[in-house]
Amino acid sequence: MSGLIVPFGGVVPKVHGSAFIAPNATLIGDVEIGANCGIWFGAVLRADGVPIRIGEGSNIQDGSVIHIAARGVGTTVGRNVTVGHLVLLHACEVQDDAFIGMHSTVLDEAVVETGAMVAAGAVVTPRKIVRKGELWAGNPAVKMRDITEKDVEMFRRSAAGYVKLAHAYRGDVPKAAE
Repeated sequence: MSGLIVPFGGVVPKVHGSAFIAPNATLIGDVEIGANCGIWFGAVLRADGVPIRIGEGSNIQDGSVIHIAARGVGTTVGRNVTVGHLVLLHACEVQDDAFIGMHSTVLDEAVVETGAMVAAGAVVTPRKIVRKGELWAGNPAVKMRDITEKDVEMFRRSAAGYVKLAHAYRGDVPKAAE
């Protein structure tokens, strides 16, 4: 484990042994990071009151911020989720296999369902639901179209690629013969 690990309220962040935490990432309080996750450079996960949970195989890319709401709403990121660079997730839920584009924002009590996508730069306003298989974009974000099979494959490649990269940064991936 690396990064800045800061206890809060007597709770120390928990990180699975196979996860990569960048040296300048910050985890504060009731944070749990699952197996094969990558928490990348400059990311901040601040759970100063209620939990933040990051599911197995997910990646939180450079400069992203994940926080909770003072009124007791945590943030959950499911399994195999890609959270792009400079994303803000605030007191929301992102379900399995979703894709959150760079520099987007998902606000309080919003839900991004399994396999959905939030486009780069989008702002998902409080309590909105991005339904399974939908792509939302804009500010405020609205449904633009349904997800295609090509999109789904890109989500899978992204999540798997970041798992591989996390292990490479940890130094525990054998080089494949090419």
